[in-house]
Amino acid sequence: MGIGKVELILIIILVIIVLFFGAKKLPELARGVGQSVKELKNGFKDGPTDADKAEAEKKETAATTTDKKS
Repeated sequence: MGIGKVELILIIILVIIVLFFGAKKLPELARGVGQSVKELKNGFKDGPTDADKAEAEKKETAATTTDKKS
């Protein structure tokens, strides 16, 4: 049982990341990615906001008024 292709690729990617960013920056990068994922999940869970709904309604109203003028 040796290392498979996927594991080898992941190890190579990890080594490149460590060389590129440095070991001290990795926890900071991981924290930022984690916060981004958390915000994205909350955004999907909450659904569209009132501002998003108002903007969509405004666009719809503008589209219907231009259709009536034609």
